[in-house]
Amino acid sequence: MNEDVNVVALAVFIFFFVLVTVMGFLAARWRRAANEHTLDEWGLGGRSFGTWVTWFLLGGDLYTAYTFVAVPAAIYAAGAAGFFAVPYTILVYPLIFTFLPRLWSVSHKHGYVTTSDFVRGRFGSKGLSLAVAVTGILATMPYIALQLVGIQAVLDVMGVGGGESTNWFIKDLPLLIAFGVLAAYTYSSGLRAPALIAFVKDTLIYVVIAVAIIYIPIKLGGFDDIFASATKAFGETNPATGQPRGALVPGDAGQWTYATLAFGSALALFMYPHSITATLSSRSREVIRRNTTILPLYSLMLGLLALLGFMAIAAGVKVQNGQLAIPQLFENMFPDWFAGVAFAAIGIGALVPAAIMSIAAANLFTRNIYKDFIKPDATPKDETRVSKLVSLLVKVGALVFVLTMDKTVAINFQLLGGIWILQTFPALVGGLFTRWFHRWALLAGWAVGMIYGTAAAYGVSSPTQKHFGGSADEIPGIGEIGYIGLTAFVINVLVTVVLTFVFKAVKAPEGNDETQPSDYTADAGDPGVQVELPPATAAAEH
Repeated sequence: MNEDVNVVALAVFIFFFVLVTVMGFLAARWRRAANEHTLDEWGLGGRSFGTWVTWFLLGGDLYTAYTFVAVPAAIYAAGAAGFFAVPYTILVYPLIFTFLPRLWSVSHKHGYVTTSDFVRGRFGSKGLSLAVAVTGILATMPYIALQLVGIQAVLDVMGVGGGESTNWFIKDLPLLIAFGVLAAYTYSSGLRAPALIAFVKDTLIYVVIAVAIIYIPIKLGGFDDIFASATKAFGETNPATGQPRGALVPGDAGQWTYATLAFGSALALFMYPHSITATLSSRSREVIRRNTTILPLYSLMLGLLALLGFMAIAAGVKVQNGQLAIPQLFENMFPDWFAGVAFAAIGIGALVPAAIMSIAAANLFTRNIYKDFIKPDATPKDETRVSKLVSLLVKVGALVFVLTMDKTVAINFQLLGGIWILQTFPALVGGLFTRWFHRWALLAGWAVGMIYGTAAAYGVSSPTQKHFGGSADEIPGIGEIGYIGLTAFVINVLVTVVLTFVFKAVKAPEGNDETQPSDYTADAGDPGVQVELPPATAAAEH
């Protein structure tokens, strides 16, 4: 950590932070609806966002401060293995092109706010809906925590908060202030706040990466010297493992891990509640289709961003915590004022997704736990009030997680969240295309996948952790090392298919499907298509 405060960088950072704070509170007045006390308005922005707003919102949602810090940090620490994030973000877009428009259409038709709403309506199962909701909340919590880790990394490099010996309150006060501001404007403006701020966040990120990819190599002697320095560094022995630090090109032993991690992550990305929340906020099916074709522009940005890991090595950056490598690179290489711009890009890159994630988790709790199991007669106003309060509690939980646990633990729990969220794929995506799967079989498959994935991850150790030390383990029956989440997913699907045959054979009750085939292709402009609101909501709006 830098003990000396970089005053110029801090001033620039504060300027942009104040700017987005003001925008966050003003967002409550942006496209204000006649009735603000519904989850459609607070939690989905009135389902009114067009192509560009949705593009910036999804980009701000998926390419976070954690992405900005952790992807190049992985390459800084281990080499080319960290590039798995690039192919997985390429694989994901053709995949979501096939199912996101269908999810938007059926959700628009029936007034679904969460994936669990759809699962309950499709399979007539509150138990399966609850499983999907709980999984989404559990997977989202460490993801929010990592956004706060990103802010903390920037503050550490700027020297804000004092040294490690400083009183804990003084040391963490800047993070507490950032958290308080985030909580306040999310509570006030709902999804409109991150939607508006995403314009600033993504613009800053594109500017910083464009400058970094040109300016830093010039200062370091060009990419030939950068790759030569990285090759030399990766050939050195890591004292903790006794093995080479990494490799510029993945070795044969790591190819299964690389491929399965990329493919499994692609399957999991749009299972996260925040991805779906941003998707359902758009105003038409066509907006979603267009976004799946232009979002790959972010993958180009991610590939360039990943190269910063090699640049940090060539620049001689030495940090104990790899998450500080890129902020420290900016501190060392950029003029103070532009370092402040780069730090603001990372900081704001944490605020946008953290807001969306907390809203998504709150919507899941409100619609699929509170309303389904605690207060079935909750009014739309009740739902909105509870969702606002839960969004605060979720952020408080993430803050406690960051302040009380080691940052490596936070990262590994986020990897565990990826394993968990992938187990909702059969119920969500499978349900969008077929009603063949039995609801009890889907629930059993989910349970087996969750248990296997958690147990396998618990058995993985690292030089710094005895348990939950990573997300790769031996694939049963193959003997190769692969992504635990994908193995658990395959087991999940096998259990679901087998038990579906069994339950159909014994004629187990399959539940009521409230959807129709035409619901999955409906658009906002289609004649006669209207959102079907629950009775309580409909009564309140009339």
